Amino acid sequence: MISSEFLDLPHLASVAGSITLPGSKSISNRVLLLAALCDGDTTICDLLDSDDTRVMLDALTALGCQWSRQGSELQVRGLGGVLAQTQASLFLGNAGTAMRPLTAALAVLGGDFELSGVARMHERPIGDLVDALRQIGCAVDYLGNAGYPPLRIGRPTLQLSAPIRVRGDVSSQFLTALLMALPLVADKDITMEVEGELISRPYIDITLQLLARFGVIVRRDGWQRFTIPAGATLRSPGTVHVEADASSASYFVALGAIAGSYQGGAGVTVRGVGADSIQGDIRFIDAAKAMGARITSGANWLHIERGAWPLKAVDLDCNHIPDAAMTLAVMALYAQGTTVLRNIASWRVKETDRIAAMAAELRKLGATVEEGADFIRITPPDGLQGWKPARIHTYDDHRIAMCFSLAAFNPAGLGVRIEDPKCVAKTFPDYFEALFSLAHTPQEKIPVLCMDGPTASGKGTLAAEVARRLGYHFLDSGSLYRITALAATHLGLPLHLDQQQRIAELLRTLPIRFECARIFLGDADVSEAIRTEEAGMNASKVSAFPMVREALVAFQRSFRKLPGLVADGRDMGTLIFPDAALKVFLTASAECRAERRHKQLISKGIAATLPPLLADLQARDLRDSTRAVAPLKPAVDALLLDNSDLTVDQTVETVMAWWQGRQPFGST
Repeated sequence: MISSEFLDLPHLASVAGSITLPGSKSISNRVLLLAALCDGDTTICDLLDSDDTRVMLDALTALGCQWSRQGSELQVRGLGGVLAQTQASLFLGNAGTAMRPLTAALAVLGGDFELSGVARMHERPIGDLVDALRQIGCAVDYLGNAGYPPLRIGRPTLQLSAPIRVRGDVSSQFLTALLMALPLVADKDITMEVEGELISRPYIDITLQLLARFGVIVRRDGWQRFTIPAGATLRSPGTVHVEADASSASYFVALGAIAGSYQGGAGVTVRGVGADSIQGDIRFIDAAKAMGARITSGANWLHIERGAWPLKAVDLDCNHIPDAAMTLAVMALYAQGTTVLRNIASWRVKETDRIAAMAAELRKLGATVEEGADFIRITPPDGLQGWKPARIHTYDDHRIAMCFSLAAFNPAGLGVRIEDPKCVAKTFPDYFEALFSLAHTPQEKIPVLCMDGPTASGKGTLAAEVARRLGYHFLDSGSLYRITALAATHLGLPLHLDQQQRIAELLRTLPIRFECARIFLGDADVSEAIRTEEAGMNASKVSAFPMVREALVAFQRSFRKLPGLVADGRDMGTLIFPDAALKVFLTASAECRAERRHKQLISKGIAATLPPLLADLQARDLRDSTRAVAPLKPAVDALLLDNSDLTVDQTVETVMAWWQGRQPFGST
């Protein structure tokens, strides 16, 4: 998962391939709670692994529910409607799908509970649910502002004879919470009556279908009256499969609709959810078709290709697809005419005020936007010149981050910065990796930063940290020479020039892979073995062999992948990536580098003295700078950085400032 403070997306040109989506958040947290409350043990397959489900699992654990994980399956031991722990303080983050249902379940069962979340959760209304619970004798108090979490829950004196009135025009999660909780106390028929229009009806349908799976058939009179029959009991269905998330599918449906195919590839295939999904957001495909997408589907898959281009503007009531409708707002950037999305008042009370947030960020890209209490009207940028490079603020809202990644396909060829990309962990931790697995752009458009310099100049440490901060891939080119030398010596090959062909042939067969900070040769972790002084000297030898260097050139260039690359070495900016967007050459003196190496060795308990280390570094510098092929020297357009008197952090900050100064996002 990308964890950088921001992620710069280069312009993305086309798409091709297939993607299997993670499980639905809405289904996952409903199933978790039902499995915890029911009689019997439940195996949950393909549960979403995200911030919201982890929050729910932590809460269930605190309440005494036992569960275990085996591969992609989760086994939950049901509590049989009786809490094992009746006193707990539960932190529920910004997970509405945990806060609302747990509030209702704990209120009807009773105990001594406190429920809280992040600051934004304390701004999300829950008063209508609390009012409904108080109607039936539940003890729920506000610990802060009336109508909002945090909450204290006590023991109820239940009165279930009269119909329970609940507002339906703020959030469908209030009714869902009651529907899931009240079977726990249904010794008589329990009726709920919805006041006002019930929004997000498809989410209620999900709840009803899952309740049926757990043995509770709710009688429904339209969308205004719901009855839980007397004697209803939650019973485990044994095994439950969680569908892929239809809301998450919307980004890839949009991707197929707006991006051209890559090298003959035919659009995007989404696996894990089909047109017969129980999730209301699957109806997003109808809206996408109306805008021009070409979509075919099967029982568990969708295939999307670009159809009409530019897309067609639409005027839609989006009450039935509240989350997925956000994706339509970004698709509107690619439409001809003005798109209007109506009946989206629920956006105001989500992870952020989504109507205001979407309007603000769309304007940054050059769109003309009008917002109202329950609608948004979007006119795309005026021609190529109307598009603007933008830094998208994501408001700690996963869906805003995912939606606006689609702006990187703009026809003006501009990049987009996504702030706080890690917020996608709420529902889709690997979203950006999934996007990059499908998206394509010319190699020369993928940004590369090169960190070159002599031995022990700190270029590896610098490059690794810059890569982490940018969310880019990292190439430690020096390790490749070290691994090659190590493999050759293990096979008894002398590191002599007359053996270079055999060493080069060996290199082409080496099973090298990088896993975060670890480096593997086959199944062997060689991270430490290649960091010895001997390994460094051997690497310097083989790096001077022309055939070895030639064999490594293509291999090193293969690391240039979306969203970008930071490469360290001695010829990254001169030979491997001469078109790199930023080239830095470190120029710390040999004396300074020797002192650093001396301190490093001493800290590891390795005996060392300065004079031999200095002599060795000077010899390596001479050998590297005078070799016939790609001698060590700065690229003509490299920025020289003497880090002799700089800390690692100061060096990193200097390079980051140089990089930021070359970006087009300004202060938008």
